Amino acid sequence: MPDGNDFRAALKGKKIPVLTLDEKWHKLFALGGKTDAVISLEAELNALLQKQGKLAAEQRQLKKQKNRLMANVVENMEGTYEENKNKKSSKRLDADKKELDEVNERLGRLEDELLDLPREMNRVNGELMLETMEFCYGRLRQNYNEVQEIKGWIDEVRVELKKKLIRKQNREISNRQIYTYMHDIFGPQALDIFDLYYTEKNEAAPEDAENAKTEADGQEEKDGSDSAAEEKNKKEDKVTVKSRGRNRKKEKPVENFRTADTGAGPDRPHG
Repeated sequence: MPDGNDFRAALKGKKIPVLTLDEKWHKLFALGGKTDAVISLEAELNALLQKQGKLAAEQRQLKKQKNRLMANVVENMEGTYEENKNKKSSKRLDADKKELDEVNERLGRLEDELLDLPREMNRVNGELMLETMEFCYGRLRQNYNEVQEIKGWIDEVRVELKKKLIRKQNREISNRQIYTYMHDIFGPQALDIFDLYYTEKNEAAPEDAENAKTEADGQEEKDGSDSAAEEKNKKEDKVTVKSRGRNRKKEKPVENFRTADTGAGPDRPHG
């Protein structure tokens, strides 16, 4: 841990809350737990807080007792003069004065202790703050290093994953091509026999073979449909050609702009 004097000089005049009384301070150690130094300083600070509480409570009680004794002294002093120095009142007065002196003496010591306690508490609280900072920044540094390590691993896995995906896709395409070529060469009936044999021996992946077979069958059906459609189109074209031929025969060609009723053509002279 760095020298705490440098921090104390920089933090001089800054008000630092009592850490052990702050719930959020305890949450700082929720995951990793407190170090031995933090536990020791925490116990010391709590002890000082308890001592301060007890001294303050005792001070309040002594002040009440002092007020009661002062009232008794005043009362006994008046009784003594009225009764011409009554011995009973005089003894009571002496006892009250003696007890009052003891109370005042104890109150004086308590005030001195209560004045010294805040200074001691600030010292321990400051030490606890430095240990807390050391712990927290150490955890921040550790977490950062782990984040970077995990990030690097993720980047490597991401690259490797892309390679694996490409390789997987290439293998699937290769399987489909192989099976399609086999389907075209040997025919579906022959392949069905070999599919059963090699699938039982686990020498070929049933899923890949089935997918390739489905695609091959689909391609075969498509090719058949395309051939049928082409043949149909040819027949329709033939029917269209024949129909057009018949229509031409029905049409009468116009050879001359003159009609047969005139009895004259372009080369025939009029009579």
